[in-house]
Amino acid sequence: MNVLFKIYQIDAAEALRIQRSQNEIHEHDFEELIIGVKGQLEHFIDFKTRTYDAPFISFVTQGKKHRVKPLLLQEEIDFWVIRFKSEFIPETTFQLYSHFHENATLVFPTAACFTRLMTLCKMMEQETQQTAVDYAVIKQLLSTTFTMIESERKRQFPDAQQQLKNQSTTFTSFLSILEENYRRPEGVHFYAEKLFMSSRNLNLICQNILQQSVSEIIETRKLIEAKNLLLTTNKTIAEIGFELGYQEKAYFTHVFKKKAGMTPSEFRQEIQRLISE
Repeated sequence: MNVLFKIYQIDAAEALRIQRSQNEIHEHDFEELIIGVKGQLEHFIDFKTRTYDAPFISFVTQGKKHRVKPLLLQEEIDFWVIRFKSEFIPETTFQLYSHFHENATLVFPTAACFTRLMTLCKMMEQETQQTAVDYAVIKQLLSTTFTMIESERKRQFPDAQQQLKNQSTTFTSFLSILEENYRRPEGVHFYAEKLFMSSRNLNLICQNILQQSVSEIIETRKLIEAKNLLLTTNKTIAEIGFELGYQEKAYFTHVFKKKAGMTPSEFRQEIQRLISE
């Protein structure tokens, strides 16, 4: 995806187009939230296929293999699809990974909160159509959207938090410790020691959940923050690298290019071009 943020609706015509298309199992380099107001979603993820009736929320983390097929229910469908780069709301992204990694889709018994979610979606869509898009406004609206979803989840599924905790205590704890320490030059052993386990076992857990090693997740978190700082500050490349635990600018640039496919300077120029369009 060559934009920071994108939002659109799926209506009956678009749903039928997707059904007729060559819709292969795939992964993408962005985060995706689907808000199903009407209709059905056939979703292949985590190596199984299930069909969900609206109202539902589905969140797919970047890199997860999946396939979605929107279906009409009683000849109706209304989905909002939101796609965004991880660095767009870096402080929220990894929290979402821990909330949704085993429950990509949540079906709500009632649609009470969906009227407000639709309003937020319309506000985000309207902002993207402005001549000069204010991404700060969109970030706030998107963060509010996820806050509202989490609030509704807790209200309607009060036991889900404990279930989530039981299923992924170690992974959630790892992400929490990572959030506090990713700016430091620490490796796998540091995090495994904090969790009172071996590096091997921590790697196995992370591979099972995100299909990434601990080292890859640490570097991904650093990269997300690096992109965020390149996007939102005027700090130099060296300053950003040092802030994230890289002592040498050249090594930071090498790691960034290896993961992002471009240097930090090229990324900053590209982001400025996208924002100014």
